[in-house]
Amino acid sequence: MEFLDLVKVGSPVNINVSLSKDRLSTKTLNAIKDSSSFRVKDFKLTDGKGVGVIVEFSNGDEEWFFENEIEILDENGKIIPRKDVIDKNIFFSNLLKDIKYKPKTNFKELINPINFFSWLIYSFKDIF
Repeated sequence: MEFLDLVKVGSPVNINVSLSKDRLSTKTLNAIKDSSSFRVKDFKLTDGKGVGVIVEFSNGDEEWFFENEIEILDENGKIIPRKDVIDKNIFFSNLLKDIKYKPKTNFKELINPINFFSWLIYSFKDIF
């Protein structure tokens, strides 16, 4: 299941402080320590790759967190486990991660189509 399928506005959550304490203020950290009740108030687009969550503390303060910094709770207060997304191109990434390329300097090596193809694969390995 995806993150947005598991969490809705008003859902109870826990905050994983160890993942976010470097960017939080002392006031927010104290509010997290003092409170045991956190509710999702709204969502926030993060850096274009994910969804952040605006959490309301029991004292009324609000703070936003990345989706990996919170743990979603069910109605009994137990953490709902999230499955990590499996890389769809895992075959290609495993196949290409060990490819090495030695730069060619000889003219005959440079115009060889096999060497060009080797270079091309090496150049694109980080995209997959």
